[in-house]
Amino acid sequence: MHSNAQTFRFALIITLVCSILLAAAATLLKPRQEENIQLDIKKNILKSVGLIDTEKDYSREEILNLYQQNIEPLVINSNGDIVEGKTPESIDPKVDKDLYPIFENKKDGEIMAYIIPISGKGLWSTIYGYLAVEPDGKTIKGITFYQHGETPGLGGEISTNWFQNNFKGKSFVDANGNLVSITIVKGKVKDKIPADQRYHYVDGISGATLTGRGVNKFLKKNLTTYDAFFKKLRQSNKGVIDG
Repeated sequence: MHSNAQTFRFALIITLVCSILLAAAATLLKPRQEENIQLDIKKNILKSVGLIDTEKDYSREEILNLYQQNIEPLVINSNGDIVEGKTPESIDPKVDKDLYPIFENKKDGEIMAYIIPISGKGLWSTIYGYLAVEPDGKTIKGITFYQHGETPGLGGEISTNWFQNNFKGKSFVDANGNLVSITIVKGKVKDKIPADQRYHYVDGISGATLTGRGVNKFLKKNLTTYDAFFKKLRQSNKGVIDG
């Protein structure tokens, strides 16, 4: 009995010590983890507008410099107006429900694209990404899906270059300026969709129909959220909106 009691106490002490060490490690690593998350976000914003070569590795400093030189973070309201004095980091989606982050890609003072965050349910997970729109307010410049838990080789193909490149040049509004979003089809667009309608469809991924449906659903929802902004952009005919 004495030996068993000692063994139990020893095991209890070891368990407590390990728990304390793990908790301390998690606390110490949390700031670094948050930095890495923010760095990954910046990298994907840059990727959506073609400022990141996907075949090349970038240092933390290179990504931060590229972001600082080319991206301006802004906030808009539900009317599509820029809100002065606000940044994406300063708003809480749970509280500021009518404020939305948006990013300008500038080169030599000229706006090259607007980037919006996109997210929603796939088949197995929440999918996160960024959608870049040309200054005309209707044409896709690029897209990235970077955080998800979809099946590798199937739904997970949404994070590959070949799939994301399908979106470039597509338009999410019709000839009358109405939002129609971008739709992933089951199979090939050329085999499914009439030629005059292909401007807002992209090829699907074999074996990933449900993931595609999820992406279709949240893309429509996200674009609807920013529709007032892009509508004003299209009406301005300049690609520039004053706040």
